[in-house]
Amino acid sequence: MNMNPLVNILLRTLAVGVAAFITPGVVITSIFSAIVVAIIIALLNHYLKPLLIILTLPVTLITLGLFILVINAFMVWLTSAIVPGFEVTGFWSAVLFSILLTLFNWAFAVEGDNK
Repeated sequence: MNMNPLVNILLRTLAVGVAAFITPGVVITSIFSAIVVAIIIALLNHYLKPLLIILTLPVTLITLGLFILVINAFMVWLTSAIVPGFEVTGFWSAVLFSILLTLFNWAFAVEGDNK
């Protein structure tokens, strides 16, 4: 399904906001920060995540795919280092946030998050 890019960004932003609201240890200070977080995570997932998956393939296979959670948490941590107004206090907060974000994006059927 081809979705309007603006609708895609808005749905991603909604998913980021809801996931941050639910996850303890994750703080977003403004709607602008949520929009930037949604865009940065989408870009990192599109460009960096496939490379990291290939580089960590042996570990991912040994852990039966659970290492992908670590990669997703790294993406969230990297985004928090880049975007002012987005703070993640710990590893488990990043893991929970990434799991919730994946579930919300799947529920909203946002394009590009089916990896």
